[in-house]
Amino acid sequence: MARYTGPKSKIARKFREPIFGPDKALDKKNYGPGQHGPNKRRGKQSEYAIQLAEKQKAKYTYGILEKQFSNLFKTASRKKGITGEVLLQMCETRLDNIVYRLGISPSRSGARQLVGHRHITVNGKIVNIPSYQVLDTDVIGVREKSKSLEAITSSLAANPLTFDWLEWNGSQMTGRMINVPERTQIPENIKEQLIVELYSK
Repeated sequence: MARYTGPKSKIARKFREPIFGPDKALDKKNYGPGQHGPNKRRGKQSEYAIQLAEKQKAKYTYGILEKQFSNLFKTASRKKGITGEVLLQMCETRLDNIVYRLGISPSRSGARQLVGHRHITVNGKIVNIPSYQVLDTDVIGVREKSKSLEAITSSLAANPLTFDWLEWNGSQMTGRMINVPERTQIPENIKEQLIVELYSK
């Protein structure tokens, strides 16, 4: 399963945002990495560099590699609606992200691992593809044998559902998407229009 396995704190410091979750290194050093520290003279970024950085931030945030992200954009551009918003909606409705948003895992990387290790079901059947696009008719659940896993139970206890476009049944450990999230319901600090402009060049 292809995924980013490089240094996370370095990337978070580059964007000055905890895109992989809470990060002590970012709290201590809220400036870009490099041997010259915060005093390094950083020249004015070009328009292309700003657009590229926004795309990279989105990729790292959702844990999607370049080719996969490019294919997502192509699909989004063919759909009705504002391309940038549709792209973010497709990222949000990936199975690994839904598992994360439901609170089954405290991080997207952890959610991806749960999916890959066959702990998650869709409509009662095991699905181990993190990029699976969830529909509003799909019921996402935890496999019966996995319901007692400490990683899952502790995450659910510590991360109660706070998204009004999702619903969760704690007794059955199942959830579903009520509707595709609108842009205002997606909390990620991503300027999707810059990504559209980059791919439109």
